[in-house]
Amino acid sequence: MLNIEKAKGCTRLTINRPERKNALNAATGAQLLEALQQVEADPSVRCVVITGAGGTFSAGRDLREAASAELDSSLRHHDNWSAVFEVLQRLHCPSVAVVRGYAVAGGFTLTMGCDFMLAHRDAKFGALEMNNGFPAAVCTPLLANKAGPRLGLEFALFGQLLDAQRLHHAGLINLLAADDEELDSMEAQFVGRILALDMLAVRQTIETFRAARGMPISQAMTVGRHLNQLLDASGKFGGGMPK
Repeated sequence: MLNIEKAKGCTRLTINRPERKNALNAATGAQLLEALQQVEADPSVRCVVITGAGGTFSAGRDLREAASAELDSSLRHHDNWSAVFEVLQRLHCPSVAVVRGYAVAGGFTLTMGCDFMLAHRDAKFGALEMNNGFPAAVCTPLLANKAGPRLGLEFALFGQLLDAQRLHHAGLINLLAADDEELDSMEAQFVGRILALDMLAVRQTIETFRAARGMPISQAMTVGRHLNQLLDASGKFGGGMPK
């Protein structure tokens, strides 16, 4: 089950299966995809937060359900799961993972798919699929994109449980909180900073940043130059003059 809250330009998505450590069954995965597609289609949404209920982010895919799934159901689940990350990578607004407890296997993947991550300092992470003899197939390309190559491959290959502090040092967590109260406050302040920004400028920055990661620096600078030229022609720079 997925809880959806909307307020002041922010959509908050809470995975709510605490009895299963917020494991993602087919229904919850489909709800997550649908909710993100709705965010994508709604230009009034300025930020999306993804978190988990009951002190846990997510233990990943519900393997109990997966073990008995028929082929068509399994294929549909994987199509939906891949589509979640395709939508996250093209959203017009920032996505923020807020993590308490465990974010492992598919839960870890989901945090890596978000633009930002805030976490409790005692949170635990890991691509634990390797411990069961299969690769973290979706998490691996995300780690290759977001982590340094040596650490990214280590995290994908060895399936170890990782402390929040290590991910913070690796640049994969933006901010750490000492307790739940501080994490709540941190989330409110971080989201508030996003909501206070010019939405068009946010979108342009996100799109330029994503495009630049896959380009040689010379091409990325060309994109930046063209964006400046368009902003100048539109009169946007004049709007930034001191009053």
